[in-house]
Formats: sequence, C-alpha cells, structure tokens
Amino acid sequence: MAHPRPCGSACTCVYCFARKTHSYLDLDTGLGFDTQIVVKVNAPEVLRRQLASRRWQGDHVAMGTNVDCYQRAEGRYRLMPGIISALTEHANPFSILTKGTLILRDLDLLVRAAQVTDVGISVSVGFLDAELWRTVEPGTPPPERRLDVVRALGEHGIGCGVLMAPVIPFLSDHPAQLRATVRAIAAAGATSVTPLTLHLRPGAREWFMAWLGRHHPHLVRRYERLYAEGAYAPKWYQRRITRQVHELAEEYGIGPTRAGLARRIRPAEPPAVAEPTQLTLM
Repeated sequence: MAHPRPCGSACTCVYCFARKTHSYLDLDTGLGFDTQIVVKVNAPEVLRRQLASRRWQGDHVAMGTNVDCYQRAEGRYRLMPGIISALTEHANPFSILTKGTLILRDLDLLVRAAQVTDVGISVSVGFLDAELWRTVEPGTPPPERRLDVVRALGEHGIGCGVLMAPVIPFLSDHPAQLRATVRAIAAAGATSVTPLTLHLRPGAREWFMAWLGRHHPHLVRRYERLYAEGAYAPKWYQRRITRQVHELAEEYGIGPTRAGLARRIRPAEPPAVAEPTQLTLM
C-alpha cells in the first residue's frame, strides 16, 4: 500500500535498493529514478475497501519497507493521514519505516492509532557524517533531524526504534563512527537499534559504483572484492558490524529490535484503592 514509487522527487539515496522496481514500469533505474515519480493517489480509498472486505483478516500492514511513505511528494499529496485514519478505524496493526521528518505532521493521528492498535515506528539513521550524508542521501533530512523524530515520538508515548542502515563499508563503519552513531541514537531515546550493512542489488549496484568511482575512487577495487559474491557483503563482515553495534547498544542501554516489535499506548492503570478497614475501639 506504499503510494509513491520510487523515493524520487529530490530524495534520491544513491544506494536505494528500490531503484530496480523502476524498471517494472520501463523507466530508468538511474537518472530516471532520481527525476520521475509515480503516485498512487487513490491509496487511502483502496485501503478502506480492503479493510472492509470480509476476506481481510486484520494482518499487520508494513509501510516504508520498499519506498519511503514520508518522502517529499507526501507533503503535496497528503495520502498518509487517510491511510492512518483507515487503519485506526479498523484497529488494524501497522508499522512505518521512514527517513522523513514529515511523519511528525501526523503525530496526533499516530497517537490516536496507538490507543487502539499496535503501532510500530522505526526511523532510518545509518550514520552521522554530514559530508557523507550530503553526497549519498541527497534530499533526505539530516541524521540529526531524524533523531529529533525519534525523540518527539517517545515524548508522546510512541516507542521508536532505529534501523541503523545502511552501514557503508569503509565510509561509516569505523569503530569510532559506530560508537558515535549508537550514542546519538541512545540519547534520542530509541527503544532499539538494528544495524544493516549496505547491500547492492542490480539497479542500485551500478548507480552506487558509479557514484563511488566519482567520490571515492580508491575504494572501487575494495568494493569489487567485498561484493564479489553478489548483492550482500560477506557474512563475516555482517556479523562483525552486528556484534559491534549490539555491544554498543548494550553499553548505552538499548537493545536490538525483535521481529514484529510494535507499541501500543495503553491507558494508565488507575491508582489502587485500599479496601475499607474496620477500626477497633480500644
């Protein structure tokens, strides 16, 4: 039910794995991905029909897993308020993964939803390096702004996890960088942190490697070796990053995300009332 495809509209992560999906519409996965966007303007209406169907079993709805539902186009089309409202009316559990700060526009709707169903929110923050952010994630809010989202959600009773993604080999994976990022995530009040190393699927791989050749040509051969077996970094590398981040998370008082983690705001328990006691006259 994600509506815009792809992230496009000046929100063009160089490494975005959704680039390949642009080819499904016979569109270019490189420059075309960066300049063309398809919007499903009837998404709220379609969702309402599906939720009202007798065949719908109330399954969890995950948004933002392929494309960001709070990219810039959402500011114009305003589809998410209708989607969140429909899910709330049916008390249907859902989750959102985003890099966008626009989610705070719908904070009241999310609080209302969390009072009747499980709502899981995760924000993607892979690193803090400002120069790396400007070149590899152009058009996205700065990492610090995304951490402000985590903080604001927590202040309103909605626990928010952080997907620490991507950890970019040789550019954001130094132990000091990992420590600084996890420390900032913890300071923002994140309920969890889950690291994910960069993966380069077809479509994204070609575009990323071209970017790497322009900005960090000395790393091209290292990447060719590291990703020689396919889209994913070797297991030993993934395990190393995961172990380091989890150890740092434990040090700073947060833990790894569990599958399906969601949060519902539950009403406060009423204060206990003592049973009346019969006093004895002495």
